[in-house]
Amino acid sequence: MCRALRVRWTITPKTAPRPWIACSGCGGLKAFQSSGKIRLNANGRKLDAWLIYKCVDCEKTWNRPLFERRNVRDIDPSVLEALQSNDPQWIRAEAFNLDALRHKSQRIDEFPGYDISKAVIGEAPRWTELEIELAVPLHVGTRLDRLLASELAVSHTRLQEFHDLGRLRIDTQRSDALRRHIRTGTVAIFDLSPEPDRERLWRSRATGAVL
Repeated sequence: MCRALRVRWTITPKTAPRPWIACSGCGGLKAFQSSGKIRLNANGRKLDAWLIYKCVDCEKTWNRPLFERRNVRDIDPSVLEALQSNDPQWIRAEAFNLDALRHKSQRIDEFPGYDISKAVIGEAPRWTELEIELAVPLHVGTRLDRLLASELAVSHTRLQEFHDLGRLRIDTQRSDALRRHIRTGTVAIFDLSPEPDRERLWRSRATGAVL
């Protein structure tokens, strides 16, 4: 029988990654941040698209290629519409495309700050387990152990004790799961049967409910 309080945490990063690029204005490598703007150039039926970045110090621009000389017919209509309208959600998602950024820069600053939304998705009577499912639509530079310790108000030492005693299970075979960056689909399951304050403190912290 399931005896779990099941919650879903949706984590949204506050700051997009910043690649370091040679800045002609500053005369050296500098961090660049997304301007949230797209530049398009049409040549017949071919289209070029760039995401515009600005140096954090002098605001010199750098155009990060999204694609070049792409036939308009080969572009997904929804992507084309997003490009032409400078859709902020599409642009924001592209600004978090770490794989693309790593092709252009050897150094990328990532930021741990995030907003979090907590929702109960299931609650058994007299539950003894806490099951936390993560939804991470964009890359967040935060490790799982830091997220759990911060949001559940437990020390890293106690969190590690939970793990070592088998009272914290992560749905992965990786031994370093706690030290890896959070990602969608990760599930952390706590055995709280010995905890007398699970209904008052643990439930409040896991769900964001005010005591």
